[in-house]
Amino acid sequence: MRKFLIFLAVTVCLAPLSALAAGPTQGGTLIWGRGGDSVNLDLAQATDGESIKAGVQMLENLVIFEKDSMNVVPQLAESWTVSDDGLTWTFKLRKGVKFHDGEPFNAQAVYDSFARVIDPNHPFHQYGKWVYLSLSLGPVKEIKIVDDYTVALVTEKPYAPLLNNLALWLCPILSPRAMAEYKDQIGQHPVGTGPFKFSKWVKDDQIIMERNPDYWGDKAKVDQIILKSIPESSSRLMALQSGAVDIADDLDPDSIRLVEANDQLAVIKRPSVNVGYLAINTEKPWLKDARVRRAIAHAIDKETLIASIFQGLAVPAKNPFPPSIWSYNDAIQPYAYDPAKAKKLLEEAGFDFSRELELWAMPVSRAYMPEPVKTAELIQAYLAAAGVKSKIVRMDWGTYLKKTSNGEHDLCMLGWLGGNADPDNFLYGLLSADTAKTPGAANVALWKNAEFTKLCLQAQRTFDKAERTELYLKAQEIFHQEQPWVPLAHSTIVRCYNKRLHDVPLRPNGLNSFQMVWKDK
Repeated sequence: MRKFLIFLAVTVCLAPLSALAAGPTQGGTLIWGRGGDSVNLDLAQATDGESIKAGVQMLENLVIFEKDSMNVVPQLAESWTVSDDGLTWTFKLRKGVKFHDGEPFNAQAVYDSFARVIDPNHPFHQYGKWVYLSLSLGPVKEIKIVDDYTVALVTEKPYAPLLNNLALWLCPILSPRAMAEYKDQIGQHPVGTGPFKFSKWVKDDQIIMERNPDYWGDKAKVDQIILKSIPESSSRLMALQSGAVDIADDLDPDSIRLVEANDQLAVIKRPSVNVGYLAINTEKPWLKDARVRRAIAHAIDKETLIASIFQGLAVPAKNPFPPSIWSYNDAIQPYAYDPAKAKKLLEEAGFDFSRELELWAMPVSRAYMPEPVKTAELIQAYLAAAGVKSKIVRMDWGTYLKKTSNGEHDLCMLGWLGGNADPDNFLYGLLSADTAKTPGAANVALWKNAEFTKLCLQAQRTFDKAERTELYLKAQEIFHQEQPWVPLAHSTIVRCYNKRLHDVPLRPNGLNSFQMVWKDK
């Protein structure tokens, strides 16, 4: 009997070890539950997180951020150099890479992918809407093909954030043949070089991507990814608990606690590079006065909002970007919650208390806004306490993005994943006068402050980080005084998944390729 028990113990102990020795397995389908559908899978045109999540599985850039950090590393470019005058960036390209349609990746593909964005005369330019040009290739004035595998980008001025911009989703390299074939529909039929390739899109339901067997790098472990649109957070939680999905993104804090208590599920958390904010349309006559905007800031109890909506998975915001990003101005004092002071400021500004403001609520949840409708209801109540009437307006996500970028709102809730972890991405990209032009404004507050914009432009030309920091500190002071947004929260970035998945990544911006993820058989 003793020999049998020893044999049994050894068998039980060795089984997991042998399974472990086998390493990552190949195959299976990864089902990913998310809060809404994508809008456009041509990432050079994408303005929403759901498009980006899907697109980065299929499209690649010259450079990319590391798996779990915001450090820039090579992707389709093997190396790069910058000229002494800071104006020319030269990239040596990877050889032997093919697009999903079989076309070769080379300097011409880089040229066409970038020139269509910045050159109005390029034949593909007419097929796109380049909303975030300033965050990507805006400073590039010329693209030079040096040889088949060398390309140079020439900027109109020294531009320090360029390398980080090129690692953003906004600078993908697509197949020139596909761009010519699909024209303005390339966003519905993306053709890149990534570890997964596009298969099928059922609007408002699912996007299916297949493993790319000819991928140039480490090939994807799973055979297929299905991105399921599940708008309600509670429904995504139930799908994760039941095993119907393997990953559930953007869950509300209550759901995250339930995931943490479930021994079949896992949670990854990272400090964020995001901000959730209430944008105030500064071109509306009744919102032009900065005293009105500061009053709205005083009216909102951020501490209670953080406690009730985020439940510990966020910190209150006072600046346009989080403290995890360099040059954050911590000396700025936040607007204290003070309804009486808010009402006094409104009276001083001659605000018409009979006017009902439109408060636009996001229709989808995001890490920076996990429960947008509840958040809007709280803000509505806070405004009412200061004597401001408001009505909550809702619409589908695509329409919401279009109308806010056209400045049709009074107040709108939005947020930003600081894609490249550079202050310029927030300050110039979302708040400069240059990005406040409609239609298609990235600066949805339509705030046009000349001094603020000048500081941002000066910082772009400065490669010295200490000098850039001083400029950004001043810019944040102007923002605080003018308050075109009420910054609400910087959330912790969270990914919830079933433990049958392994090697699940999470960058601070929440955007990863899943090529390394594998699934238990």
